[in-house]
Amino acid sequence: MKDLSRNQFAVLQELARHIRQDEPLSQRQVAQALARSLGTVNRTTSELLKAGYVADGRITPAGLRALEPYRVRRAVFLAAGFGARMVPLTLNTPKPLMRVKGRRIIDTLLDAVLDAGIEEVYIVRGYLSEQFDQLLGKYPQITFIENPLYNESNNITSLYFAREHVHSAYVFEADLLLYNPALIERYQYETNYLGVPVEETGDCCFFTTGRYIDRYAVGGTNCHHMFGISYWSEEDGARLAKRIRRVVEEVPGGRERMWDQVSINEAAGEYRVAVRQCSFDDIIELDTYRELCALDPAYRISSS
Repeated sequence: MKDLSRNQFAVLQELARHIRQDEPLSQRQVAQALARSLGTVNRTTSELLKAGYVADGRITPAGLRALEPYRVRRAVFLAAGFGARMVPLTLNTPKPLMRVKGRRIIDTLLDAVLDAGIEEVYIVRGYLSEQFDQLLGKYPQITFIENPLYNESNNITSLYFAREHVHSAYVFEADLLLYNPALIERYQYETNYLGVPVEETGDCCFFTTGRYIDRYAVGGTNCHHMFGISYWSEEDGARLAKRIRRVVEEVPGGRERMWDQVSINEAAGEYRVAVRQCSFDDIIELDTYRELCALDPAYRISSS
């Protein structure tokens, strides 16, 4: 049962991050890490001490049990698309399997998922699907899900075929190059998308009220640039799965929609989705061959 306040969760999560180091954290250190006032952390720590969740600057076994309902159980990767803007490279290789400075793009995400202790991993594949088998040597825990509609629909069908697994789960666009693996955490408090606050963007974005998303759009001002990494709680993931099924199976033209549009714009009142802020230094979405060449000079040499 989830019974932690947002501040209690944040303090326990911060202490859990340091459990491997087995070093106590002062309340001032916690306040600085969480960008909260020292008074807030003091009050919250007093509550957690009384509950037996912390002791001597460390999280206790009882505190870890209190975090367990917030634990991320699985990860779903959407990797079925062609990657048309990366031609000619994607003529022979799915975009998530392309290497940047010697490392496959999808490996930056998979390594972070496994480091967070998430062992249940699903990859939805379609284009050149057999090439994803190469991942099994390094990641034997992967379960593949086939999307036979990838060539005649939008990305909503990939989530449709994986809909039974999107509760207590991260959902990833599989072609994101992750620089900050700490973004993929073992625990999440609520359903959320990653986003960067911007004055203007021509890309996919969110408009918000406070910390919660009101609307998804392509292009906007005073919004959050969207990155395709989201987390769905047990309850919200179940609601999302039902909506995705209805749109794909019952709505005319439903298969042509983006799943992000459906999950946000058409689900008002079913759940609330927060923005989890990050920066452009944390993650990159490589949209074009030109961008790839700028990031990895080896591609400029090979194409010259």
